[in-house]
Amino acid sequence: MVRSLLTLGAAALLGATAVLADDIPTCSLDKKCPESAPCCSQYNQCGVGAYCLGGCDPRMSFSLDSCVPAPVCKDMTYKMDSLDRYKDISEYLGDSSKTDWVGQGEPLLYDGNVLLTMPPKSVGTVLATTTYMWYGNVKARLKTSRGRGVVTAFILFSDVKDEIDYEFVGVDLQTAQTNYYFQGIPDYVNGGNATIEGNSYDDFHDYEINWTPDEIQWIIDGKVGRTKKRSETWNATSNQWAYPQTPSRVQISIWPGGADTNAKGTVDWAGGAIDWNSDEIKDFGYYFATFAEVSVKCFNANSPPGTNKANSYYYNNIKGTNDTVVDSDKPTILKSLLGTGTNMNKGDGSSSTTGAHPSHSSGASVPGGGTAQVPGGTNPGAGTGNGNGANPNGDGSGSSNSGGSGSGTSGASPCQASGFSQSCDEGGSNGGTNPNSGSRVADRTLGASAFAVVIGFAGLLLL
Repeated sequence: MVRSLLTLGAAALLGATAVLADDIPTCSLDKKCPESAPCCSQYNQCGVGAYCLGGCDPRMSFSLDSCVPAPVCKDMTYKMDSLDRYKDISEYLGDSSKTDWVGQGEPLLYDGNVLLTMPPKSVGTVLATTTYMWYGNVKARLKTSRGRGVVTAFILFSDVKDEIDYEFVGVDLQTAQTNYYFQGIPDYVNGGNATIEGNSYDDFHDYEINWTPDEIQWIIDGKVGRTKKRSETWNATSNQWAYPQTPSRVQISIWPGGADTNAKGTVDWAGGAIDWNSDEIKDFGYYFATFAEVSVKCFNANSPPGTNKANSYYYNNIKGTNDTVVDSDKPTILKSLLGTGTNMNKGDGSSSTTGAHPSHSSGASVPGGGTAQVPGGTNPGAGTGNGNGANPNGDGSGSSNSGGSGSGTSGASPCQASGFSQSCDEGGSNGGTNPNSGSRVADRTLGASAFAVVIGFAGLLLL
């Protein structure tokens, strides 16, 4: 079992930061962000704007109020038949009333569902809800990806790094791996497997997490596959419950656990090195996972923990436990990507779109052959660094995937990166066997996380 920290664009950020500055501030529990770049992002880098929204860790930020308050839980059923309420993270300022999902990568529409895709040499796609669950029930109807080294994930993840997971390794289509973590502490005895009846790639299944202050249930097709009680998680050393307990976003993703940039233990856990020249790539042009529906039912407690009576959640203590969460009326929307939790009106708003990717308009080939006119067909998002996979075998700590660069293998799309752009031409290298040939060229210009870095540093210059 391996832990995957599903970061939004970590790889793109790392590439962009190398261009923009020699040493972007990083953050940890022992090293908080500086006042000039006060927000500690999900991937432990400091900045403003997008760094201060979803995933911002208040414990590692300059102050508890550096992060923007998070939108409270809403009972929702997300029919995954449209991308109208999805935004790339470079375009989101915190208004959850207008946007259901934020993310990065190449989500596509096909046959009334959303595909999370992973083209050759990329780092996949990740989507996260804009509202947060503070206990409750979440269910996803999905088909996983397949192939060695290919991982599909459906998780709950909080800003202080509490986590509840489903992960699916593409070489084992009858097993759902389950896990949980408290504040990102890498305890690898928390995992357990649940059996899937049938085939997770060919058949839709309902994967469910029922999360209360007292227990977590992982449920597949209505049958409880695993239960973990809070009473079983007491840590005498830290004198607290090592149990996920803070408001969390729903995150869904596909990522390359078998990438050659990962630790050997992660690659082994993912079923081996990923094959960028597989039949899946030849037939479709990408690996993919299919999502039909995600539903959220809030816990709706009358008193904390687990309420959603007001507008937003924030933390009033660095402990980051459920008794430090406040259900408040604080605003959640930045005026621009120059803002922070302590200066939410900074900027005139124009920076939220300047330099962002062009509109999605070109047709894209989809599984099953043929070409469909779908949003995201020419998504220039730079991919997603979804996978800080720690080594379950003790021979390495794992690392954030650095996909999105390098040359394509024979039969796959050649992808080359320079500066902030990456181009992948799906045609021309495979003799026309790929139904995507000539129909999808992803000009990944100024990917979302790279864009956030640009805006973040523009903000620093104005501080």
